[in-house]
Amino acid sequence: MSGKISTISKKLTLGRVQNYWYRQGAIKYFFIFLFSIFAYQVTSISQSSIIGLSIQDRAYYQAVSLEEKIAQRGDILDRNGHILASNLLLKRINLDPTLIQVEFIPKLAHVLDMKVQTLSKLLASKRKIGSKYLIIKKNIILTNPIFDKLKQLKLMRIPICVNKKIANKLSFIEHTLNTLNLQKTKTTYTLVKQCKKARIAGVALQQDTKRYYPKNASLAPLLGRVNANKKGTSGIEGEFENILTGHNGQTLINFKANTSETYFNSKTITPKQQGQNIILTIDADIQYHAYEAIKKSVQKHEADSGSAIILAPNGEVLAMVNYPADNPNDNNTYNTEHYRNRVLSDKVEPGSTMKPFTMLLALDKNQITATEDELIDVSKRIGHIKPDGKYKQMTIKKILQKSHNLGTVNVSERLESEAMYNTWNKLGFGHQLGLIPSIENSGSLRHFSSWALSDKRTLSFGHGPMETNLAQLARAYLVFANEGAMPPLKLIKNTSTYEDTIQIFSKQSIAKIAQLLSSVTSNQGSGYRAQIKGYNVAGKTGTAEMVVNGSYNKKGAKRTFFTGFMPVKKPKYIMAVRLDYPKKCYTSWDPNLRNKCEGSNSAAMVFKEAMRHILTNDTSIKLSVKN
Repeated sequence: MSGKISTISKKLTLGRVQNYWYRQGAIKYFFIFLFSIFAYQVTSISQSSIIGLSIQDRAYYQAVSLEEKIAQRGDILDRNGHILASNLLLKRINLDPTLIQVEFIPKLAHVLDMKVQTLSKLLASKRKIGSKYLIIKKNIILTNPIFDKLKQLKLMRIPICVNKKIANKLSFIEHTLNTLNLQKTKTTYTLVKQCKKARIAGVALQQDTKRYYPKNASLAPLLGRVNANKKGTSGIEGEFENILTGHNGQTLINFKANTSETYFNSKTITPKQQGQNIILTIDADIQYHAYEAIKKSVQKHEADSGSAIILAPNGEVLAMVNYPADNPNDNNTYNTEHYRNRVLSDKVEPGSTMKPFTMLLALDKNQITATEDELIDVSKRIGHIKPDGKYKQMTIKKILQKSHNLGTVNVSERLESEAMYNTWNKLGFGHQLGLIPSIENSGSLRHFSSWALSDKRTLSFGHGPMETNLAQLARAYLVFANEGAMPPLKLIKNTSTYEDTIQIFSKQSIAKIAQLLSSVTSNQGSGYRAQIKGYNVAGKTGTAEMVVNGSYNKKGAKRTFFTGFMPVKKPKYIMAVRLDYPKKCYTSWDPNLRNKCEGSNSAAMVFKEAMRHILTNDTSIKLSVKN
């Protein structure tokens, strides 16, 4: 009996032990399974961190985008609010070569009006270097039918087939051992072709702008232009780049799920600052007439170039023109010389246009009376200036009327060098005007202590120890519009100038010399071709030999000038004209009869041509003058 009990007891004990080992094995494998899952999760999370960021942070950064807000360049306007430079709102098409499906290339080529082969090669070359950007079309106006074609293309769905590598699944044991780094099982792949209908990818429409100049070439040297990076490189565009360009902004954008077009919780990081507008003192209509007059004269006289500036009595610049000039809207042509603002950048000897200031100074110093009974001896040589044999004695009026060098030098002999230097210095010669400082040439005026006697003599008629730009010359003539005072010039409206108006000559002297200068434009004067029927015009011609290779050219290379104002009393317009090396000039009585080129038969004609058109729109002067 006891034997049977013992046998039964052994069987129960063995059963319990065997069940224990089964249960122990199951529990062991269960814990291995849990540990494997835990290890896998730890590995996945550690791989998910981005430079130390938590998985929550990673999710956040995947849901937001930093978008740049492009600032719009400011406009340039004239004194009346007319646009001189602005931005055309355009579009451009940007392709991502890495995303565009091959099946869509023929259809995209049709939309872009390109050959399929050309587009394919272009995309392939960009894809080869990993480029995600290809501006395929730019400067597209908003009414271009390409937008409707592109919209239809984006709505189209066609079968797109791609070959994908599908990783072969690992067994649970292999995956667990790999996770515990107990065994390394190499992942194998199977190439599977997958096809499904899809829309075109990698085509984006982006906002674009193009700088546009409505007045074309007439303002090109003054306004300058912007380069391919939309940065001002010359003229007003370059000088005031920081004001015009503005500052781009940045906005943090959160994307909604399942869309790339709708945003929420946008946050401004850096506010966008639009470029500021610049208002010039320029009058676009006056500018146009001055430009057309210069262009016509340069072509007629076969001059190398021409330039002119028109001022208001208060010193505001109404026009500043240069020719030749390029159309800044045409990107196919660019000549740096055609953007050269010769009014400000060139220093020249102004010739006889300086004679009125010699007379003004002498009159203020009581060295002349400038009356009809005062006669100046012009029969004797002074230095290298010889008598012309035509006159023995001349009045101041006649000296100005005939632009007589010896008569002017005779008057200058009565003046001190220091007095002449101080007056020319007050008139602004040798000083910057501050209009466009980066391109201005301040000219020169040597100190009187370095003058020879011949320097003082030649200075009296616009040569010798001085050179000036055309704007400085025009500014000096403002004394005739301000009773002997000269204000600073101004090109930008609503800004203060760095100089004060200064009194240079007496009111009485100005009135007397201004009246004498009206005789210069009479039939007997050198500026007779500046006459405008029905209007009182005053001014002075000038001619100067050009300096070539360090010496005056004696073979006809000259600059011709005319600086005038009108009306004679209380002038409203002051204009200075310069032509470089005019080669074909003609007499007034026979348009086919050639004559040597002087300020009288070239530059004076520009003044007349421009002012005649300007006055048609200015009834204030017409009403004050009798025909």
